[in-house]
Amino acid sequence: MKSYKTMLRIVLCLAIFAFGAMLTGCSGDQKAAEKKVFRVGMECGYAPFNWTQTTPDNGAVKIKDSQEYAMGYDVMIAKKIAESMGYELEIHKIEWDGLAPAVNAGKIDAAIAGMSITSKRKETVDFSSVYYNADIVALTKKDSPFAAAKNVDGLKGAVATSQLNTVWYDLLKQIPDVKIQPAIDNVPGMIVALTSGKVEVLATDKPTAMAAVFSNPELVMLDFKDGQGFKVEREEIEMGIAVAKGKSNELLTKINKALSAMTEEDRNKLMEEAIKKQPLAKQ
Repeated sequence: MKSYKTMLRIVLCLAIFAFGAMLTGCSGDQKAAEKKVFRVGMECGYAPFNWTQTTPDNGAVKIKDSQEYAMGYDVMIAKKIAESMGYELEIHKIEWDGLAPAVNAGKIDAAIAGMSITSKRKETVDFSSVYYNADIVALTKKDSPFAAAKNVDGLKGAVATSQLNTVWYDLLKQIPDVKIQPAIDNVPGMIVALTSGKVEVLATDKPTAMAAVFSNPELVMLDFKDGQGFKVEREEIEMGIAVAKGKSNELLTKINKALSAMTEEDRNKLMEEAIKKQPLAKQ
């Protein structure tokens, strides 16, 4: 009888232990299921805003369904927003033209990709408050006759291009007698076109130009001052975070709250850091 009671106690103890473990496991699974993810889309090829690298160095984030990692100013901003919301950050690598459709289709929650807040874009997506201001400049080779230009008129007759579906490309017509070439899908392709001699001038935003010069010493940035540069509207240099049209008020509120915690100085420091961390090799 005594041995029977002892055996019964052992069986009961094991049952209680197993039940407790099951509850703990369920609790762990529930917590994992409750973990929210902030899915962000970007080109991962637009330094210093975003780029692709093969290691997690400098705080890079693994790209969804890839063995590569994303880093850059946009990733830094995305990390701060995700942290503010208590979400896990997930980066999706998407071509420029596919970002807005991906947001509206629900494949991603937001596009953080150096996107200007233009009236035309606001017809298809909603935007956060401004997360970066970027002046428009020109890029050329140091040995180009256009390297000494003091204003946009000094680029007269240049063979020029820029990125597809950007305000930069639209601004090329401000160059007198310009020979506009077909737009290029991405920034790396633009840089290759310039360094290979296919074009003589590129129009782009200042951070992108700074990053290009940093990686390609043969290039020079033409940052025209005192009204001598490209004539742009404010909306063309103010960049925002795109979310689905008419569906993301709660998300926008959270994003804007995170952005409001950062000063202009904070953002400029992040951009300087991104430019220093970008891969030195040509993309």
